[in-house]
Amino acid sequence: MSTAYIFDVDGTLTPSRAAIDPQFADQFIEFAETRDVYLVTGSDRPKTLEQVGEAVLSSAKMVFNCCGNEAWCGDKLIYSNEWHGTIELLEALEHELEICSFRLRTGNHIEMRQGQINFSVVGRGANLEQRRAYVEYDTTRFERRSVVKRLSERFHDIEFTIAGETGIDIYPKGRDKSQVLQHINASRTVFFGDMITPGGNDWGIAQHCTEHHAVNSWRETRDILQRIVEDDKTRL
Repeated sequence: MSTAYIFDVDGTLTPSRAAIDPQFADQFIEFAETRDVYLVTGSDRPKTLEQVGEAVLSSAKMVFNCCGNEAWCGDKLIYSNEWHGTIELLEALEHELEICSFRLRTGNHIEMRQGQINFSVVGRGANLEQRRAYVEYDTTRFERRSVVKRLSERFHDIEFTIAGETGIDIYPKGRDKSQVLQHINASRTVFFGDMITPGGNDWGIAQHCTEHHAVNSWRETRDILQRIVEDDKTRL
């Protein structure tokens, strides 16, 4: 039975918005040497390269960026989906910035990516302390859930999913991370992600995979991979 191991990046292989642990990077590359490994992330390619490095990217059979709206095999671009949202949607996002109760704004709130938009109330210009403040606020006040609910009720052909610690990923319905599965040829698919909850941007792909692991940090991913390697050795 052929198995494809599919990994989210931010919060799954790396700390949020930070670089991969060097020892874990070595472990991951070794894991990928004898297995079919794929990466699928909401981030664009430059940010993914910044977080995991060239060696980890090269260890994957394919890397899917922007929730699968862009795909790379090594340095070769395989496909990319075009979508920029409507003026009505962009105006609705600007309105959300005006009415959301968390008041700190740090800039870069509406980020255009390949085939998707990433929206953040606090902004992608937030430093670590500001991000932590928003995470604490959102954990108790569920602000992002409220934003997703309001926008979903208005735009029925667009999907809004909670992404990472502070963001919301936005794309046409049907273009979530699960779209990458049509490009992966395997009889068994195993997905790892930190947002495998209803409304999270890992939820869709997890429901379509043979098996999935909901993790809370890269350390949990590391430990699961260690168990997989040990189990494989036992079967030999």
